[in-house]
Amino acid sequence: MARVELKGIHKVRKQLSDGTVREYHYAWRGGPKFWATDSNFKKNSSEYVAALADVAERPKPRGLTVPVLVDFYLDSPEYGSKAARTQADYRKFALNLAKDFKDDSATIFEDPESRVEVNEWRKRWGHSPKQYDYAATVVSIILNWARDEGHIRLHHCDQLRKVYKSDRSEIVWTNEDILRFERVAPRWVQRILCVASETGLRPGDLIRLNWSHIENTREGRRVRIRTNKRGQVASIPVTPRLGVVLDETPTDRLLILVSHTGRSLTEHRASEAVRQWRDKAELSSSLRLQDARGTAATKLLRAGCNLHQIAQHMAWSLRHASNVIEKYATVSPEDSDEILVILDRAKKIESGTNV
Repeated sequence: MARVELKGIHKVRKQLSDGTVREYHYAWRGGPKFWATDSNFKKNSSEYVAALADVAERPKPRGLTVPVLVDFYLDSPEYGSKAARTQADYRKFALNLAKDFKDDSATIFEDPESRVEVNEWRKRWGHSPKQYDYAATVVSIILNWARDEGHIRLHHCDQLRKVYKSDRSEIVWTNEDILRFERVAPRWVQRILCVASETGLRPGDLIRLNWSHIENTREGRRVRIRTNKRGQVASIPVTPRLGVVLDETPTDRLLILVSHTGRSLTEHRASEAVRQWRDKAELSSSLRLQDARGTAATKLLRAGCNLHQIAQHMAWSLRHASNVIEKYATVSPEDSDEILVILDRAKKIESGTNV
């Protein structure tokens, strides 16, 4: 059987960060993608020809299509520089955008009316204010990138209205909460909450904490780690309680926190373990692993960090850091006098800064 020569196909080869080379085939330059190296059918097979025919029947929009624009963004160094969790979140909304605007030219976003269409599109996540806002964030990020790369001249989807508001500053793990938790939780779960409440690290950073992040200092030890979310280097003093966790961790084991079987943890597994034993300890269902950050802010203040250092480490404003610590003192009477005195002293030291 003679081989059919298919003309007009735009082929792109891309080398991934791991060295793997992938090939992408588009119906025409700027047209829809119909095949890639990881497709479940071979190049030039009957399925390949059918896939090409399917997309070729679509009306050709002017210039670059939205799906191709999304593909270009997902292949870009900007997207590739994001943390794995952020990439997964962005990809979800990006692929939905590509699917729902599959027959449109990317220049649709140069029209002021596109703002209305994008707002209508994200209503599918109206049941979840957080996802509704996140959809807008991803669209804006993609279009800002497309504009800066010259794929579009401008767009009208900047600063789409946000509806999600979250203020968990009043939710903190008190010393009493932690003691009740530790009376029932197994040691491997106790360690998760302990490290979280002593460092303020997010779950994504807790699960990858290892010996390379522990440094000796003249005063003792510190945790030095580049955080996943913001890519900033956090420098955190090792408190006595954190020191106990480190001292009981085998030095031949890389990770500080592991499961009961010694395996590495995922963010979900760590958070879920704390939730399960929180319920068994009959603590408030509003408490989450992430809320230990407020507890950590208080402990860091007590350990000698100033408000500016705490705010920078937590990615909070000085005012928010101050409010969280003051709230902790209010709900934790056994610490209130000492914490409020230290906080008042810290505020006076920071008086030259807008607290």
